[in-house]
Amino acid sequence: MSEEMYSVEQVADRLGLHVRTVRGYIRSGRLKAVRIGKQYRIARADLEALTGRPQSPSARPAGAVEVSSIVQIDGVDRASADRIGTLVQAEANGAPHPLRIQTVHDEERSRLKIVILGGAAATAEVLHLLDAVLEGDNGLLAEEPGDA
Repeated sequence: MSEEMYSVEQVADRLGLHVRTVRGYIRSGRLKAVRIGKQYRIARADLEALTGRPQSPSARPAGAVEVSSIVQIDGVDRASADRIGTLVQAEANGAPHPLRIQTVHDEERSRLKIVILGGAAATAEVLHLLDAVLEGDNGLLAEEPGDA
């Protein structure tokens, strides 16, 4: 009985990563692989060990949509960036198909960037949440009395 094996390109496609990133995982030992000639092959069990979830042959069905969004918010201090990041992570983790979220705060520029990867509907929910939380008189970034 032979185990299903994936190429580096197939793993990159399944995980939404660049091929070089997957090769880096292999070289660093983060992802186990077998070298056959000049190419690597990754066993399904090793891919599942990396991701922590089962990989079925139809892990990314035909027609599946994945959205990549970068949100930039200016005028954000460290405390607000932490609150916004926690809020976004909580919303993303509650989605039926969890999103991948990365937040980066640039203290020098008082800027927060949020990178969102995942399904269109779940991404839209996070964007709506951000809009509701950040906009308006009671938003996280609304000026405090006396700031004007």
